[in-house]
Amino acid sequence: MTNFDLPDGARLALSIVVNVEEGSEMSIADGDKKPEPVDELGVALSIPIRNYVNESNYQYGIRAGSPRILDLLERFGVETTFTAAALSLERAPDLTKRIVTQGHEVCAHGWRWIHQFSYDEAGEREFIAKAAASIEKTTGARPAGWLSRYLHTDNTRRLLVEEGYSYHMDDLSDDVPHWEEVAMADGSKAALICLPYAIDTNDMKMWTAPSYTPQQWLSYAIDSFDWLLAEAGRKGPRMMSVGLHLRIIGRPGRIWALEKFLEHVCGREEVWITARKAIAERFAAQNPRSEGGE
Repeated sequence: MTNFDLPDGARLALSIVVNVEEGSEMSIADGDKKPEPVDELGVALSIPIRNYVNESNYQYGIRAGSPRILDLLERFGVETTFTAAALSLERAPDLTKRIVTQGHEVCAHGWRWIHQFSYDEAGEREFIAKAAASIEKTTGARPAGWLSRYLHTDNTRRLLVEEGYSYHMDDLSDDVPHWEEVAMADGSKAALICLPYAIDTNDMKMWTAPSYTPQQWLSYAIDSFDWLLAEAGRKGPRMMSVGLHLRIIGRPGRIWALEKFLEHVCGREEVWITARKAIAERFAAQNPRSEGGE
């Protein structure tokens, strides 16, 4: 039987995930065949031209968006997980330093924010290993977790185990963690913790069509939180994920919605707001698995 008991009698584990992708997106300058789509406008260029304006939109997330987000997290005393493309952290050392100084976890979001699913096994192995080595160098700690850009391959979970990752987020299947059995190349079985992510509460919903307004996103996030908290009281602890992006929620017309959400959820004894690594470690301690996956 799977256990998922939270500390101090909490009923809901709230995982706020801040994605750092800016500075490692597709760009002709980095040898890509086309530039990153202009998400705010829904425009995707298929020609090999450098899109300087879109690059500056991404840089807005680093320069203006990230201080707003980090200021709020610091004010509310919230510990989060920053899922970061490793190259983004290398190119934004001041941001990286502040993430580490404030005590947030850094989870790998790839070496760059590009489509790893197009790689063969050797290429994906290098991509995963390079991300871990880079993040360890910039933050002082190897990442425990992994989040792909949208899609992954049949090899991804095995390669994560080989590289020493303990959990992944490439899953939307539940509101509680679970173990996943992973078949290794030598025929043995290993186990990887799955900490399900969520798209419906993600701030990217303010970019997709039809898009949420900030007020609609806030209402949806609060409704999801309230429902899960009440359900946890009846059926046992639950986990909620809220995904954020520097260049989205960090805009002046949206950041207030994050502030209102934090006002709603913080300071409640029945809620454990923490990093995903802490959730994974608690789950593993309660549900130990051998190297063979048993």
